[in-house]
Formats: sequence, C-alpha cells, structure tokens
Amino acid sequence: MENHKNITEFIFMGLWENRQIELLFFFLFLLCYLAVLMGNSVIFLTITCSHLIEQPMYYFLCHLSLMDLCYPSTVIPRLIRDLAATRKNISYNECMTQLFTAHLLAGVEIFILVSMALDRYVAIVKPLHYMVIMSRKRCDMLIVTAWILGFWHSIALLLMVLSLPFCGPNHINHYFCDIKPLLKLVCKDVHVVSILAIVNSGMVLFAIFIVLLASYILILYSLRTRSSAGKRKALSTCSSHIMVVVLFFGPCIYTYVLPAGSENKDKEISVFYTVIAPILNPVIYTLRNSEMKSAMHKVWSRLSNLGLKYVKPSCNSALMFLGQLLSNRSQKVQTI
Repeated sequence: MENHKNITEFIFMGLWENRQIELLFFFLFLLCYLAVLMGNSVIFLTITCSHLIEQPMYYFLCHLSLMDLCYPSTVIPRLIRDLAATRKNISYNECMTQLFTAHLLAGVEIFILVSMALDRYVAIVKPLHYMVIMSRKRCDMLIVTAWILGFWHSIALLLMVLSLPFCGPNHINHYFCDIKPLLKLVCKDVHVVSILAIVNSGMVLFAIFIVLLASYILILYSLRTRSSAGKRKALSTCSSHIMVVVLFFGPCIYTYVLPAGSENKDKEISVFYTVIAPILNPVIYTLRNSEMKSAMHKVWSRLSNLGLKYVKPSCNSALMFLGQLLSNRSQKVQTI
C-alpha cells in the first residue's frame, strides 16, 4: 500500500450536489435498505425453515437472497451516512476493503445466477436425470465454485489498484469505491490497467450474459413438444429468473464494458444493481410462485403460533391477524 503516495483518504462526490435533494434521498434510501433487509430475510428464513431447502432451485434462491442481503450492505449504509453528512470521506484502507468486498459478493451473486440457469436448463431439458445431475453434493460444489471465482475476480482487481499511485486529487465521482472512478485518480497512464479491468469485469459479464441467453433459447426450443400446462409451468419459473438476470446484468455490462476515461452515467446506473435489484428480487420470485407463498404461510404461521406462547397478550391479536392474512392470501392463490 506504499504506492498510494500522499493520499490517505478519498472524498465521495455522491449522486447529487444539491443538499435538499440529498436529505430527501436519505430517507428514500433508508426505506430501500429496510426493504432489502426485510424482503431477502423473509425469503432466506422461509426457505431454510421449510422443505423447499431440499430442492435445488430454492437452495440456490436461498444463497441468492443471502447475497442480496450482504452485497447491498457493503454500499447502502455508507451511502445513507454520506447523504446526511457534510463531508463524505473514506480512508484509503476502507476504500480498498469496500472495493474488494463489493466485487467479491457481486461476483458470487453472478455465478449463483449462472447456477440457477443451469438448474432450470437441466430441469426442463433433461427432467428424467434432474435429481441425479443436480444432487445436493453438486449444488454445494457449484456454490463453492461461485465463491472461488468471485474471490479470484475481486482479488485481481484489488491487486491492480494497490499497485497504482494516487497523488491527488482525491475526489471520487461516485458514491462508493469502484474500479473505474478510482482509475480516473491515478497519476500515471492507466491504458493497460483499464483494458485489464474491462476484461476482468465487463467482458466476463458480457460472455456470461450471452451464455445465459443461449441456455434460455435452448430451453424455449425444448418446450416445443411440451403440453400447454407444462409450457406454462416452465415459463413461469424461467421468466422470473430472466427478469432478475436482465435487471442485474444489463446495468453491470453498461458500467464495466466502457473504458474508465469515458463520460457516462456510471454512478446513476449502478443504483440499479446495488439498490433496486436486491429490492425487486424477493418480489419477482414470490409474486407468481404459489409454492413459495404456501411455504411462507406455513413457516410464518408456525412462528406466530410459537410466539403466542412467549409474547405479551397485547401482541397476540397482531400475530393472529398476520397469520389469518397469510392464510387468506394463500387460499386466493390456490383458487386462482
């Protein structure tokens, strides 16, 4: 870390320069973060506390929810703090830590999405061999592989940045430490490093996105011989995953494929994959999934019944109302 010269801290320029707008968005992003925590916690607890954890699709969804809890937590809390602060500073070491953890968790999430696409491909194209191919051991291996690949991606970026000199200025035109805004502050030619960063992030993202699109084209092609009911069921599960992939990969590809010197809307576009996508993922995966809704009803009814034994009598009516509400929604879904 001796190469950072006289720079001991960086200062974020943030999303907006208007103080009134920042205070308004302070409350908005606070609500967004609470929605991220609540939505993904509900998905995570519902799957881990029910029989759904035994199914590969929900096993991967459980890990995706965990990433959607962790990844935004590397960015949003500091963003919320900076929106309320007059000076948006971060130390050099903290900046490097944020760069590493954000890319590690984002990399793991990307490869979990690839694993989910593989699961859907095997389930639809090779249904008779599904349980053999997607065994628990193989699912565990895919998750471990996602962490290994995410680590190598993030450590490569970190080592590149640690070898660069930062002589000033120290104002980052962003709201968190990322590779492209940091390269703009380096006091030497970064042409080669910029190309390496594009290959490490942008081109890898684009290649994975093409592979995912190819897998879904093959899935759609294999559905030609299925019955109408089979097509509807397959498309229902696949459409949710396609929406999540497009919502996450689209903004990421836009951000990381272009070189560091180019003027674009990186920090505005990055809100989609750091804030919006983690909020929408629980909604997308539960809105049209009756099995997930049924499991949520059973798990939370069990928890409310357990809570009735330990909470004060004044809380009993609220828990009973919540259980009845979930029960009514589940009955409506089954009727539809």
